[in-house]
Amino acid sequence: MEHVPQEAGAAEARQPLAGRARRWIIGAGALVVVAVLAYWLGGLGGSGEVAAPTPSPTPTPSTSLPVPEVYQRVGPSVVVVQAGKSLGTGVIAAEDGTVLTAYHVVKGAKEVDLTFSDGTEAKAVVASSNKKLDVAALKPAKLPEIVVPATLGGAVSVGAPVVAIGNPLGLTYSVSTGVVSGLNRSAENGGLKGLIQFDASVNPGSSGGPLLDARGLVVGIVVSIADPGGDEAFAGIAFAVPIGAALGPGEEGDGEDGPDV
Repeated sequence: MEHVPQEAGAAEARQPLAGRARRWIIGAGALVVVAVLAYWLGGLGGSGEVAAPTPSPTPTPSTSLPVPEVYQRVGPSVVVVQAGKSLGTGVIAAEDGTVLTAYHVVKGAKEVDLTFSDGTEAKAVVASSNKKLDVAALKPAKLPEIVVPATLGGAVSVGAPVVAIGNPLGLTYSVSTGVVSGLNRSAENGGLKGLIQFDASVNPGSSGGPLLDARGLVVGIVVSIADPGGDEAFAGIAFAVPIGAALGPGEEGDGEDGPDV
């Protein structure tokens, strides 16, 4: 009996199995390579460089809003303040209708008139004031049917976007945007200190209006502009009292007023 054909047949029968085994080994090896490559690329963060750990010491703040949404949210809280010949702006800061404004707007006025965003007009009295910070709180004799207090905010940082709403030169409910230019500033005459410097456009009539962050929170009360030309025109530098200071008790006193806005 010849055994050669039989051995050849056995070898041929073993070839598919060997081929499958080799393919399985190659396939498994490819999977390992892909897994290692994916892990390596994940460590690179997809940029070709090793990704540095990102510290998160504080929770991420809520998403910034487009300026039109900031205006729509806060506009109903903004008030036109007329005190004799002095025109300014105020912002509703509490459910009882208390309005924050700049002290120099109402300083020495016999009558203070408010116009709310819905057209409601009311007389007001100065409930409290801090002359050193140039802020005052007004108590309206009448409130609109729906009182919409603004949400008072927290800290700001240099370079952060801000929005100002006010009545510059009598142009009611004007909106301007800019950034925080500096912190802990003093107005030109040094009478006002600890201010937020910003570059959003403000002019006479803007005083007392809210300075808002990108989430629509009131971070300051507008009180002054830099006035190097002495013509009470905006020169690109404005100041606001931080909201925390504006709400604090402070000391009653005769601080010097900065150039009126």
